[in-house]
Amino acid sequence: MVHVTEDVFATAAVDPFTKQTGPIRRITLSNDEQMSVQILTLGATISSIKVPDAQGQVEDVTLGFDDLAGYQGENNPYMGATIGRVCNRIANGRFQLDGQAIEVSRNRGTFQLHGGFIGFDKAHWKVLEVLPNGVSMTHTNPDGHEGYPGEVQATVTFTLTEDNCLHVRMDALTSKATPVNLTNHSYFNLAGHKAGRKGLYEHNISINAYGITETDNESIPTGKILPVDGGKFDLRLISNLGERLEQLQPALGYDDNFCVQFEPPQSFANVARVSHPPSGRWLEVASNQPGVQFYTSNFLPDTAKGERALAGKAGAAYVKHGAFCLETQKFPDSVNHANFPSTILRPEEKYHHEVIYKFGRQR
Repeated sequence: MVHVTEDVFATAAVDPFTKQTGPIRRITLSNDEQMSVQILTLGATISSIKVPDAQGQVEDVTLGFDDLAGYQGENNPYMGATIGRVCNRIANGRFQLDGQAIEVSRNRGTFQLHGGFIGFDKAHWKVLEVLPNGVSMTHTNPDGHEGYPGEVQATVTFTLTEDNCLHVRMDALTSKATPVNLTNHSYFNLAGHKAGRKGLYEHNISINAYGITETDNESIPTGKILPVDGGKFDLRLISNLGERLEQLQPALGYDDNFCVQFEPPQSFANVARVSHPPSGRWLEVASNQPGVQFYTSNFLPDTAKGERALAGKAGAAYVKHGAFCLETQKFPDSVNHANFPSTILRPEEKYHHEVIYKFGRQR
């Protein structure tokens, strides 16, 4: 049986869209298998996922913060948040839409990242409905916000099952043609969120992908899709993550869009499987999206270079390679590449994105 409870995570938080002050609500989903998930109305953010290991020891396996200041801090790398209106990068903050040049904000130098200066991750989402096994939240993104045409009504629904599956469903409608590409930006470490790079290097991973989108030195796609066959990005067979990261040097780590292999006519695909043999925990990701950004927290502080660790929840010190992300998505910068799956949503259409995170343990 799934239980749903609610408390207040923070009071007197200012909504950057409405400028109104109000509380940040926290909804906790839990089941009888010792799994629990916490979601904040700030950014429709997954702030905690706790699961047991092979011995029944429960640990939080997602990175996050204890308080509002952590989530609103300039050093927050989108921890657990719902990302939009367009996740990932838009080259030069510019694209053509129906013959019209669209200019969006550039919050990372020459390009836009994760929706701009005030993306969906900073919105105060409204609780639409508390469900018997989850919660549904909504955000109305104004016409013209960050340069995007059309008002977008986005809804995210989080539900937990009795067999330790977290379902995340993202839907959107628009008043005008506009790009929409949402994702969840959870940072995982199955050894526990405090385990750092030592814990991460113990993980094994496989990704069901036929290729990656080639990028330049700013991670902007060139438009080419490179086959993974036999190369450093071929993760179709289970591989130790620590060894694969060592093979990637001098690259900082993985921060790449993998092109997911679907089996027609199936609309869902098994995207990835990650396990942590010392604890026995594992995670499987399935989705209806054509891509997944695999990211190994390359830009968290590098203490080997004297950078100060990022202070996280429960006294954690988060560092480079201290977690991994599997961000299901359409391909980055799709608006500028006709050969990529389109991210353009029109008023008569509905955006629909589903991702399932299934957790388990070797017994």
